[in-house]
Amino acid sequence: MRLLETAARQAGELALSYFGRDPETWFKGNKSPVSEADLAVDRFLAEELRTARPGYGWLSEETADDRQRLDRERVFIVDPIDGTRAFLAGGNEWTVSIAVVENGRPTAGAVFCPLREEMFLASSGGGAWLNGQRMSVSGQADIEGASLTGPHSIVANEDVIAAGFVRADIMRSLAYRLAIVAAGRVDVGAARGGPSDWDLAAADLLVQEAGGHLTDLSGQHLIYNRAKSGHPALVAAPQALIGPVRDALGVLIK
Repeated sequence: MRLLETAARQAGELALSYFGRDPETWFKGNKSPVSEADLAVDRFLAEELRTARPGYGWLSEETADDRQRLDRERVFIVDPIDGTRAFLAGGNEWTVSIAVVENGRPTAGAVFCPLREEMFLASSGGGAWLNGQRMSVSGQADIEGASLTGPHSIVANEDVIAAGFVRADIMRSLAYRLAIVAAGRVDVGAARGGPSDWDLAAADLLVQEAGGHLTDLSGQHLIYNRAKSGHPALVAAPQALIGPVRDALGVLIK
């Protein structure tokens, strides 16, 4: 964990050196933005982490995937800047997300939000922590009154509101969206289909170690480091809520 925490903090500092300074930006094939800051942080993390653990595989949003990772027992899964749109727009919820995945599931994770000075950490069986304090998902047991964060098309949906959910702030970093569910600040997090391993792996472990679940709409936990890195629609919630949440949101977020 020390390696991931240190790397995430240093990566956050590097990202901040570009923040608010109009970094060079362009769009990838899927129309999502990428900036010189994303690439600089990616290069830094690759050097730091792969030098420290040369036997690990590597999967990052900003590195071409050579698939050698599929033959490795352990893999770093990284999003150098999760929430690039927020980063470029001057928002404060973007994060650096780093996970170690073994046999398809995360065993260590760090999600760092530099501007909010929040370090979320988790290890398999070791709990989830925010700035050194153990965290847990909320005790909310009913959909009525449950706070929900997700894309605008979900949280502002009339049927979602009619079901009893309460709209929470929209977080443009998916990793941060899930991290605040793990911290118990928001009861439920949702995402439409399309997120990738790097958006999810570290935050998945945070939710799990905080006593919650992150699943697809069929109730399956996610498997990482497969040939294809994409995932379907997802929900994160405390154990008591996850089933009712899937039932309530399933037809709306596919």
